[in-house]
Amino acid sequence: MSEEKYVAYVGSYTHGKAKGITICDVDVEKGVFIPRKEIEVGNPSYLRIANNGEFLYSVSDLGISSFKIQDDGDLEFVNLGSINGMRACHISVDKQDKFIYTAGYHDGKASVVRINDDGSVGNLTAEVFHKGMGSIAERNFRPHITCTRLTPDGKYLVACDVGIDQVKIYSFNHVTGAIKLVDILRCELNSAPRSMLFSPDGKYAYLICQLMNCVNVYKYSSENGQPEFEQIQQISTLGKSYNDKSAAAAMRFSSDASYLFVSNAGDNSVAFFTRDPETGLLEQNSVLPISGDYPKQLCVFPDDKHIACLNHESNTITFFKIDYEKGLLVMHGTPIDVQTPNVAVIAKVKK
Repeated sequence: MSEEKYVAYVGSYTHGKAKGITICDVDVEKGVFIPRKEIEVGNPSYLRIANNGEFLYSVSDLGISSFKIQDDGDLEFVNLGSINGMRACHISVDKQDKFIYTAGYHDGKASVVRINDDGSVGNLTAEVFHKGMGSIAERNFRPHITCTRLTPDGKYLVACDVGIDQVKIYSFNHVTGAIKLVDILRCELNSAPRSMLFSPDGKYAYLICQLMNCVNVYKYSSENGQPEFEQIQQISTLGKSYNDKSAAAAMRFSSDASYLFVSNAGDNSVAFFTRDPETGLLEQNSVLPISGDYPKQLCVFPDDKHIACLNHESNTITFFKIDYEKGLLVMHGTPIDVQTPNVAVIAKVKK
């Protein structure tokens, strides 16, 4: 592991001092990022590395930007593709790196964009605006899509909507890139379903609910020709004492999905869970402070021994060593200053 080299890409809002994407060298053994340079991109609120490891896709003010990842981890701009709408807040790609799926918080729109053979962002193949009303609340009263991703079998696109307390499920055509609504997973009122991840075997789905500060666990199947989500657990992301203004913000698996980490904004903590691969159920190990303000995202290191916490409001990234035996996160190293960090992804590089 020590002979392999990695870089981290950190996306920041650019309405302040940040230029866009901060490229950091990654010291895996020490579990820290070392800032190297900044790349100018307009408000890259979310980043995604292609499965082939050759391209980085970034949200930007005008659509989706594509970058070629160089041997040393530097970025070469490829092109900017339109999503025909307001800036997205989340993007994902399919396993074959053929399509990008976007989530629109501001306009409540889910979009699908084709990826060209050269890795550039291509044409828009599908777009749909969510409709409906949530409860009368400051952030939870109209459609706000915060996550779009394919189910592991590649049959459906799930779109989590914190505004109307629903996860809409669309069939996906891998040839045309078209989507069609086939089902709706209706969540509890004011729960605000924010993001969904699937287990590596495709049998379980994990949904964080922002306002309820919990993870809903579902059995997932499509064997009967329709998407089926059966809820089997709801578990809190908070500890015994907590800030009542908390909101679950982000979740990340360890590489083998044996462990799950969830950040709590407001409470400024990270919940650490063990996952049973047979039953899919979660067990909370601990909920610990992150020494920062508003942990918007988490990043798990390639060795699964460390995590980075992106603290949006305190403009810092803090680092933790994972003690699996004791079920603890132990802060270590020196926090680094990065303006309004939103997301971080790690790529393996050649030199």
